[in-house]
Amino acid sequence: MDTHTDLWLAASIVVMSLLLSAFFAGAETAFTAASRARMLSLEDSGDLRARVVNRILASRERFIGAMLIGYNIVAIGASAFTTSVLTTIFGKSGVLYATGVMSVLVIVFAEVLPKTLAINKPDQAALVMARPVAFAVALLGPAAIAIEKVVRLMLRPFGISIGQHQSILSPTEEIRGQVALLHREGGVAKAERDMLGGLLDLHELSVSEVMVHRTKMRTINADLPSEEIVREVLSSPYTRMPLWRGTSENIIGVLHAKDLLRALDAAGGDASGLKVEALALETWFVPDTTSLRDQLKAFLTKKTHFALVVDEYGEVMGLVTLEDILEEIVGDIADEHDVAVSGVRPQGDGSVNADGSVAIRDLNRAMDWNLPDEEATTIAGLVIHEARAIPDTGTAFNFHGFRFQVLRKAKNRITALRITPLVPMIAKKDEIEG
Repeated sequence: MDTHTDLWLAASIVVMSLLLSAFFAGAETAFTAASRARMLSLEDSGDLRARVVNRILASRERFIGAMLIGYNIVAIGASAFTTSVLTTIFGKSGVLYATGVMSVLVIVFAEVLPKTLAINKPDQAALVMARPVAFAVALLGPAAIAIEKVVRLMLRPFGISIGQHQSILSPTEEIRGQVALLHREGGVAKAERDMLGGLLDLHELSVSEVMVHRTKMRTINADLPSEEIVREVLSSPYTRMPLWRGTSENIIGVLHAKDLLRALDAAGGDASGLKVEALALETWFVPDTTSLRDQLKAFLTKKTHFALVVDEYGEVMGLVTLEDILEEIVGDIADEHDVAVSGVRPQGDGSVNADGSVAIRDLNRAMDWNLPDEEATTIAGLVIHEARAIPDTGTAFNFHGFRFQVLRKAKNRITALRITPLVPMIAKKDEIEG
């Protein structure tokens, strides 16, 4: 009778140990795979279980150590009691039976099954197991810390340092990778991906990369008669116009169309008596190395939308507006007064005809390409950088997976190019030859 009772007790311990093994294995998988963003959101909305999950994950090393210790203790216990039960029944051959039986039970019921269930719905599993896991971590955490210290001491003579779990990727790169993955899986549309990518890029881009170059700036000579200045402002698609005197680089102020129209209305429509220079706003100069993120904050702080960009010598390089920065996030912003010239013209054969002045980032966004923009801002600049020369009309180059052919050139400027992806060309050639 005692032997029969002992067998049932040992079998019960084995079953309980397997259940605990499944709990520890599933908890480790669920908590590791759970979304930190979702848990933080649930905690902010008042979910107490999510708060427990976040508190546990804040000490990830202690949590993992506790789960491993718990799993190994109960797994070893289950194996020991199973061996005891089967040797009592079958004698010495029971050791072999115990090995086979426990291998199947542990692999199926204590490893594969709980981890599969947990990985399918990690957030829900983590919330359900939050309080039991918190109890287990509180119970086994001190042992995990002690074991970790012993391991550190054992590895120190070999020059191996543990506990430094800083990610190789920066948080920005990790977010960018997650967004790209969601886009490939269909969870994020291309426009949304581009907006998020543009937002993450603000600290990496400078105002010199998005500014309107001084050769394309629309400015007004302050010495012109006031009537002519009014006509210039009314014919311009822009509301803010830099005023210059003497030379175009000598900017003395910025004229706002609304201020001019108010003054014109106060003068009864007579522009001859207007003192335009007195209406001009003070010019705001910013260094060309200013990041877009800093410039955006500066625009919001100063409550203005317009600044002139200068180089290290104080020479005017161009102008930047709030709209220029916003377009880096949301894409091109067009209104009824904008000149609809994109400079990108897709062709029927898969190639693209582009103006040399088109920004690489704009082309990448429009065509969903990934041309590098670290060494050059425009397509023409990229070709010149790669060719190490200013190529002649008709010259073609292959680099970065594309074929670049110069279509037009004006003096030392490349004004038009044809860009053709090489991969579709190769695939088409193979299809014809096949």
